[in-house]
Amino acid sequence: MRTVIFRFTAPYLTSLMVLFSIFVLLRGHNEPGGGFIGGLIAASAFAIYGIACGVAPVRRALYFHPMAIAGSGLMLAVLSGVVSMVVSVEFLTGVWSFPAFLGGDVGISTPLFFDIGVYLVVVGAISTIGLALEERETD
Repeated sequence: MRTVIFRFTAPYLTSLMVLFSIFVLLRGHNEPGGGFIGGLIAASAFAIYGIACGVAPVRRALYFHPMAIAGSGLMLAVLSGVVSMVVSVEFLTGVWSFPAFLGGDVGISTPLFFDIGVYLVVVGAISTIGLALEERETD
């Protein structure tokens, strides 16, 4: 299904979907959303791009190997749990910090970093599976 219209619109659709997935990721703990569903949206965007343009452009767009993305996400999720142990509370207990930034307080929390880690794991794992299936199909 590599029609001219699909190949032309796929990069724009992919960009919008990745942007929307980041929006869903960042609103995660306050409203419905989070790392898992945001990661699925982003992986779906890369799958659409792969169907339209092929595997090589998707690998160039991802820049890093998808399994490296998943591994770094897993590392980030685990480290967000270790931070709570450093401040003498139980593993994966939420820890918040409010540093001053540009004249205002910015809330940074370990649940946010955990969600970002889950996002990266899902994007990396699903992209690896999708790219492997697409490569196998074209051979």
